[in-house]
Parts: sequence; C-alpha cells; structure tokens
Amino acid sequence: MKHRYRIYRKETGFYYSFDKETGKRESLETKDRHEALELVQAKNRADREPTLNLHLARTFLAASDSETLSRTWQTVFDEIVKTKQSETKARWLRASADRAFEKIKTVTLFETRAEHFLRVLERGSVSTNVYLRRLHNFALGMNWLLAPVLPRKQWPAVRYEEKRAITFDEHRRIVEAENNAERRAFFELAWHLGASQSDLANLHAESVDWPDRVIVFNRMKIRFRNQPPVRITFDDEVAELLKSLPQQGPLFPRLCTMHEKHRAKEFKRLCVRLGIEGISLHSYRYAWAERAKESGYPERFAMEALGHNSKAVHRAYAKKALVTVPSLEEWKKRVVQMPKAAAIV
Repeated sequence: MKHRYRIYRKETGFYYSFDKETGKRESLETKDRHEALELVQAKNRADREPTLNLHLARTFLAASDSETLSRTWQTVFDEIVKTKQSETKARWLRASADRAFEKIKTVTLFETRAEHFLRVLERGSVSTNVYLRRLHNFALGMNWLLAPVLPRKQWPAVRYEEKRAITFDEHRRIVEAENNAERRAFFELAWHLGASQSDLANLHAESVDWPDRVIVFNRMKIRFRNQPPVRITFDDEVAELLKSLPQQGPLFPRLCTMHEKHRAKEFKRLCVRLGIEGISLHSYRYAWAERAKESGYPERFAMEALGHNSKAVHRAYAKKALVTVPSLEEWKKRVVQMPKAAAIV
C-alpha cells in the first residue's frame, strides 16, 4: 500500500511532512532525520488502519451489492424522479438542478461524510434542506446507506417564511380591483371553498350537484392515490356565483389552461398594484381554515375539505384562539337539522 505522507527537508534544516492527498505541508519541528522519519511513519500508520478497513468494507459490500461502489447521489435523484408523477415530478427535477447539490451529485453514497451534507446545507436554501432530507431518507429506506450521514438532531431546523391568511378587507379590495370577470369569480370561489388554486381552476360544471347543492372534486395533488373526492355543500351566495359561470365544461376556461405559477404571478402583480404584502393564492386556504376554526367548525370536517395533511388545517387548529365550544346537545340538534347533503363523505 502506498504511503500518504513523505518527508522533505528545507534549507533551514527543519524537516516537513507532505500530504500527497491534500498537498498540505506541515513542519515536524525537528532537524533530526531519524526523529522525522519516525514521526512520518506514525502518521502513515495512523492513516493506514482506517484506509485498510475501508478497503475491506468495499470488498464485502461489493460482494452483496454490485452497485454499492458506484451509486452516487445523482443516482438517488434519478430513482426518486422515476417514482413521481405530474407536478411532483417537475418539483423534484427542479430540486435536482439546485446548484447546492452539485457538491454531492458525483459523490458515492459509500464515501459520503457528514461534512459533505453540511457544505450543501450552507450553500443552499430552505428548499435545499427539505429535499436533502428526503433524498437522505430515501437512500436509508432503500438500504443504500449503512447508517445516517447526519444524525437527526444535527440537521438544521427547516424555517419557512411566515405565511398568513388573507383578510376579508384584502379580499374585497382584490375583487373590486380585478377587471377580468373570470379571475374575479375565481377569487370569490377561493374565499368560499378554500380549495387549492389548481383544484379550483380545474373545476367543471359537472362538478356541481345542483339538486343536493354539493360541489364534488378530486384533489389534484393526490389524484393518483385513489382517494375519495371532496364533497362540500354551498349556500345561496355561492349558488349565485356558480350561475354566472359556464354551465358546461370548465368553470374557468382560461385559468384551467395556465400553469399554477402563472396564475400565482397574475395574483402577485395585482397585490403589488394594491400595496398588499405577505399573501399569495395559498393564503385563501389559510383564511378558510382560520374562519372554520373560529366558527367552531369540527377539525375533521376541515380536514376533509382541505386535505388531511393540509398545513392550513394544522396551523389554524393548533393556534390558541379563543373559541366558544357549543354544548354537545346544541351541536347534536344542529347536525340533526342539517340536510343529508351537508354530511361530508
């Protein structure tokens, strides 16, 4: 086995060690050649043991999994992308293009050290932190890593920017300032339903059950999981709004053809023009969840309407807001008086 360190002597008479891997030079602080040789041999012995162990580990692992020594983090990215579909797949492709990941894409999983991940996290953003965690967990789940690269407690906390709900006053200003009838109706329906912008934009006239006054739609984000559709009743105000929209085909013919980021940009431009800061189209979901919580709406109903894993539900219902809880007897009477269509399935 080749030695990593060698000695050389400077004109001053002092001996130095030279690291062939890093190119680093370090003074041995001695002019005695024999002493210098002993110090360098000690360095080589200290380096030899872990190196030998590493070679042995490579040999054993290669025997059980032929790709162990060649599997890189780019391979992990590629395998994850294969399991995704639609917009989720597009998000993973964008994450893979993050420049912060360039430092580890060619590093094999077997040779990955904690400092590799730390450098990526230093260079990246909140999104980098989130996707690196998912990348790491996928590799662990596939048994491609013998142990976690970073212990759970050593991961930097994911700190999202604070998101807030849109207020009724802001909503009214936006609706009044919007000249396009289709976008105006879109904002109004978002306020009443709290649906995600993609679910809302892809609603069809056939999604409206007029006899039972129920809107039925599948969530775009989880449509591949065979989840039951969302069923939510509507009142007279929403009924008037729906009557103003097409009675066949898409309710929002133009908006349903746009990418979600373009709908978001149009909304952002309107907010900038009105001087409204800190909100996005997603703020309508937060507003709906907070209104539901304040009115004593059961959390399980909110979860059905917005999605069981919706951050809007978790955030709104975790707040320590003052809510007057109706008595069980009062609530039972209200439920009995509700029409059948009001039950969310």
